[in-house]
Amino acid sequence: MLAVSSVDAAKAYYATFKRLQEEAANKSATYKPLRVATIFSFAANEEQNAIGEISDETFDTSAMDSSAKEFLDAAIREYNSYFKTNFSTDGNGFQNYYRDLAQRVKNQDIDLLIVVGMFLTGFDAPTLNTLFVDKNLRFHGLMQAFSRTNRIYDATKTFGNIVTFRDLERSTIDAITLFGDKNTKNVVLEKSYAEYMEGFTDAATGEAKRGFMTVVSELEQRFPDPASIESEKEKKDFVKLFGEYLRAENILQNYDEFATLKALQQIDLSDPVAVEKFKEEHYVDDEKFAELQTIRLPAERKIQDYRSAYNDIRDWQRREKEADKKEKSTTDWDDVVFEVDLLKSQEINLDYILGLIFEHNRQNKGKGEMTEEVKRLIRSSLGNRAKEGLVVDFIQQTNLDDLPDKASIIDAFFTFAQREQQR
Repeated sequence: MLAVSSVDAAKAYYATFKRLQEEAANKSATYKPLRVATIFSFAANEEQNAIGEISDETFDTSAMDSSAKEFLDAAIREYNSYFKTNFSTDGNGFQNYYRDLAQRVKNQDIDLLIVVGMFLTGFDAPTLNTLFVDKNLRFHGLMQAFSRTNRIYDATKTFGNIVTFRDLERSTIDAITLFGDKNTKNVVLEKSYAEYMEGFTDAATGEAKRGFMTVVSELEQRFPDPASIESEKEKKDFVKLFGEYLRAENILQNYDEFATLKALQQIDLSDPVAVEKFKEEHYVDDEKFAELQTIRLPAERKIQDYRSAYNDIRDWQRREKEADKKEKSTTDWDDVVFEVDLLKSQEINLDYILGLIFEHNRQNKGKGEMTEEVKRLIRSSLGNRAKEGLVVDFIQQTNLDDLPDKASIIDAFFTFAQREQQR
């Protein structure tokens, strides 16, 4: 959700998103546009209401000037065209648009909703994870708006994200202090990127929390080859440690700095063109680029191997629990939680795997190398492990050079799968 300061701002943002997406679609036939919607009736402009309260908006659109109403009508027509609905700004049509829009936001059918005051109070959607703010907010107005993202939604959403394009830090602290106690700030506000990377002491509990890099270091030192984990104690220790890694990574994925660090892993540092493109896309200067290179994350292949071992141990432990064994295990697994939701949040789909096969074949990689890489990827995936044999057989039995694009690979695979199923 994007909260803006006025109807004019909502119009400007909506029009800009529309233009940028049309340009992107013209450049790439594979571009998938975001579903952007907007709603407003009338709210005082920020210049008239600078104290940061959220102005009330009703379903009465008569107070809007003709320009705003025409714009909203056009936006609703685009909404109608996409969702095959029939709403308008007139009478019950606007109230019904509001209700339908609310449900589609909850169902994740809308990628971005641009609002002025509507939906910032009372609206509840557990799946809503980010609020972008380009308006002044204070005290209960700030708390109401920020609370739109505060519902936990399984392990993948342990907190909401607030991205502000205005300096609201002081207003946020003042609001939290007013409505909470002296420790509320330490509980409500997330730690900095540096603290999550390097570790910190929890101000509320006094507990020392180790940083992501410490977890990574221990993971690589204790389990350099996850395929060699054999004893039950080693399996349990690995599961607990890699679970800690997954939880820390899940938090860090909300920080731009971590996204930049991960993106750096994907480029060829010996390619000056790729390096310059990376710097431009991530707004990184030479000094910051040199600093990023000193932070060593595990290679993507190593993480795939860790995920594969984690999944293998989960399957093994489930079989052990279900089996009626005469000898009881001496290792207590009751304090171990397998982070299945976090694994699913990073899940790869079959289309991605087939696309990878196409890219590898285009790069003239041999079938042996391609098979090993695809097997590693599949084994790290919860949802695709059962398809490993089928995908490997497809690679070995198909002349991939006859398939000109990714769509052809996908069609050929599903034809192959149907044929195998009928055998």
